Amino acid sequence: MEMKKRISSELSNRNPAEVVELVVENCRSSDGEVEGLTDEYTELEILSMVNVGLSSLSKLPKLPKLRKLEVSDNIISGGLDTLVEKCPDLTSLNLSGNKIKELSSIETLQNLKNLRSLYLYSCEVSTLDDYTEGVFELLPQLTFLDGYDQEDNEVPDSEADNDDDEDKAGPPGDDDDEEEEAADSSEEEEDEVGLSYLLKEGIQDEEDDGDYVEEEEEEDGDVDGADVQGEKRKRDDEDDGDEDDDDDDDDE
Repeated sequence: MEMKKRISSELSNRNPAEVVELVVENCRSSDGEVEGLTDEYTELEILSMVNVGLSSLSKLPKLPKLRKLEVSDNIISGGLDTLVEKCPDLTSLNLSGNKIKELSSIETLQNLKNLRSLYLYSCEVSTLDDYTEGVFELLPQLTFLDGYDQEDNEVPDSEADNDDDEDKAGPPGDDDDEEEEAADSSEEEEDEVGLSYLLKEGIQDEEDDGDYVEEEEEEDGDVDGADVQGEKRKRDDEDDGDEDDDDDDDDE
């Protein structure tokens, strides 16, 4: 697909002034120049034109808010002064896999005062003996070259994913709402546990009361039985006494 048609397809009935991120990859520029982009993309912040056959950036329109530009795997060899004029706010530039051979080709990038991250791996310039030291010396505003700082520390994930996080971030207050919902859920669980405990305690108390009543009934039964036995024994003794009296009468 031609680059111009691809951009039109990605636009998808949107107003160019509303587009913040535009990804145009693996299509083809008819003459090695940027096609289909205009000055109307005033809000564009992220632009990816990977593997589209670009040999020049001279026709890149003015993009005042562009901060991240991906043009890796093309055949760009120079002419980077266009970026200083058209994209003065760039913070990240990926030129890996292009035809840049000398440090002098990137010297103009020192005028991009906000440039913090630059990628040049798989370019011929990256094979120079003094490549890393030379780039950092030439572009003192840089923090990372090919994903590493001057102390050979890798770019932190938080910074590498910063752009994605900003694009995916929800409206302000979403995190607070989620925290409040989690807190409410935790409180509800605690209430349920507490209620369950109280109910269990109540049931246990009822069972204990029932056992106590049964014990009392058993004790009462024992007392009543003892009384009956006592009454019987008393009656038996009286009967024995009567028999003895009768025997005395007969002897007389």
